[in-house]
Amino acid sequence: MRSRTPTSRRTFLAAGSAAALAAALPGCASLAQTAAAPIATRPIPRSGERLPIVGIGTAIVFDFVNDSEKTAARREVIETLLAGGGKLIDTAPAYGRAEDRVGDLLVDLDARERLFLATKYAISLDRAGATASMRASLRRLRTSRVDLMQAWNVGDANYDFGLPRDWQRQGLCRYVGMTTSFLRQYEAFGKVLAREKPDVVQLNYSLGDREAENVLLPAAADAGAAVLVNLPFGRNSLFKKAAGRSLPDFAAEFSAKTWAQFFLKFILSHPAVTAVIPGTDKPEYMLDNLQAGRGRLPDAALRRRMVEYWNSLP
Repeated sequence: MRSRTPTSRRTFLAAGSAAALAAALPGCASLAQTAAAPIATRPIPRSGERLPIVGIGTAIVFDFVNDSEKTAARREVIETLLAGGGKLIDTAPAYGRAEDRVGDLLVDLDARERLFLATKYAISLDRAGATASMRASLRRLRTSRVDLMQAWNVGDANYDFGLPRDWQRQGLCRYVGMTTSFLRQYEAFGKVLAREKPDVVQLNYSLGDREAENVLLPAAADAGAAVLVNLPFGRNSLFKKAAGRSLPDFAAEFSAKTWAQFFLKFILSHPAVTAVIPGTDKPEYMLDNLQAGRGRLPDAALRRRMVEYWNSLP
């Protein structure tokens, strides 16, 4: 999901100057340089398949029509993701025209087989409606199957995975999962997670919103579920809180050179997290995000220090 506005991350990058950005993002001069240093991967527990730990979300930023400038920029985002060793793209029919744009770009780039493609369906639909939604997603994405099909915003403790597992058996998706972005859904979500044990869960988690640490992240680990993290910048609130501040000196201990890397490395250092999916509409943001998937991550002591520092800010 998107968590940036023109006054947030763009301002940070502009304020850092081109020279500082180039220093922070080694691939900025060339996509070939980026490809030479692929990001880390982690296994999906259910299968052992390894997934690059930084991907992209498509809410809002891929929702457009007839805009050549945006099309070119999003095309470069996907190219940059692939060049840096990434492959995960998360979308949904609820994101307006995002599935259409992703599908068009994957055909244009001949990139479908190089990507891990995830989408969703609404749990409010009956079996026929959900199946129709799933097949419409496949048409929009221009593919015969997705890698991950997710039940969207699960807030019903009685929800069962019979239907998506039927799709999985039919070869329409390789993995099944579910998502949440709201604290009010956590209790019901946790019950479904423990009972149904989906392959993947997607949830909101950030340095400024750590509620998932209390129950959902441990529950995902117990259930053997991979974890994708949405809203890693807290709907832009993290950039706003950090506005005008330099990174703390200890950020150098885990090679964070921008605030985005600082925020993403905190998430990725949690042992239950498999990958982050920040909304990404510009190739320079993609490069910045990818860098968070390289090099050292904070250990437990550094994670505590990050939280203490963050909590100390007004």
